[in-house]
Amino acid sequence: MFENLRETMRFRAPTLDSVERGLERAANIDDLRRLAKRNLPGGVFDYIDGAAEDEIALARSISAFDDVLFRPRVLRDMTEVDTSTTLLGRSIPFPFALSPTGFTRIADPGGELTVARVAAARNLPYSLSTMGTRSIEEVAAVSDGPKWFQVYVWKDRGLVKEMINRAAASGYEAIIITVDFATLGRRERDIRRGFTLPPKLGLDTILDGLRHPRWTWDFARSEEIRFANVVGTGDDRDGTKAVALGPFIDEQLDPSLSWDDVEVFRDLFPGKVMVKGVQDVEDAKIAASMGIDAVALSNHGGRQLDASPAPFELLPETVEAIGDTTEVLVDGGIRRGADIAKAVCLGATACMGGRAYLYGLGAGGERGVAKALGFLQDEFERTLKLIGAASVDELDAGYLRLP
Repeated sequence: MFENLRETMRFRAPTLDSVERGLERAANIDDLRRLAKRNLPGGVFDYIDGAAEDEIALARSISAFDDVLFRPRVLRDMTEVDTSTTLLGRSIPFPFALSPTGFTRIADPGGELTVARVAAARNLPYSLSTMGTRSIEEVAAVSDGPKWFQVYVWKDRGLVKEMINRAAASGYEAIIITVDFATLGRRERDIRRGFTLPPKLGLDTILDGLRHPRWTWDFARSEEIRFANVVGTGDDRDGTKAVALGPFIDEQLDPSLSWDDVEVFRDLFPGKVMVKGVQDVEDAKIAASMGIDAVALSNHGGRQLDASPAPFELLPETVEAIGDTTEVLVDGGIRRGADIAKAVCLGATACMGGRAYLYGLGAGGERGVAKALGFLQDEFERTLKLIGAASVDELDAGYLRLP
């Protein structure tokens, strides 16, 4: 009997690293979200996870994909499946790019550098935010992969032009002009928490830090967090002092941004230009008529206007209107590789996502980001095999059952 037990029972070696142990048990992006929620102080997690007002736009962006089913084809040779595609002239392994996210280092000390390294290792485009906590040059030094720079248009247009020129000099292949930021959306989780950037210490934050000792220890040992791209420009714009995000954004960003400004920036930057935050087909048409290389359908992750449409819902009419002239991306709500496949079936060139990799960053740093991107790529390939499509070029609406 004991011999049989020895033959049939196999004991796995215990994983002593608590981070690795958690990541081993994670099966998808939602599991990484739960790990990040456990690891991060409440205010930090809510800053990453939260959205505007009742968070309806965020919920709709995610659930919109659930309303579309696949129409799988069977008995096709799926021995070889090619998930690669071309985005803004660059070949990438699957149709996904990493969205820009501000203040990334509150999730993990490595912040943007960690995420950029993982993206470069997978040859996926990484987008650095104007509000990043590592500079244009710092990210370029650790990443030889495709890099994009996201532009928030400040009232100081000279500073904006300087950052665009720095991005061009550092080898960034595209700029992303964010156009849905005339004012900051009301992010009520942050208001309830009294959340500032960088976080200010109070009794509540001290107690929360004690409940999350690993994050607190890493945060305490790290260098000061700043808006690295504007360090030294004065007026406390670099985050030298803790600021409430709403008043800070309204003070710095220019609500007069118009299509004329977009044209100026397009003429200034020698690479590709994307407009991110398009939420109506008429605006997509304007961008296409100006020769903009790509539009990203985006409601800013539901963090701006809570009654905004889900980006995925805007896709069919946008592609019909401009798809032959301008690349169309879906930014928002991506939690599965199957979501990416659905978007590509409806004509998207690719998808973009930020929370997915931030959950990974909060769950396990560099290993967590790699895990998140691995989930999306593996799920995308598995979806193609299960619906009977041997390549990205084969994907079209015929593989979907639309509501």
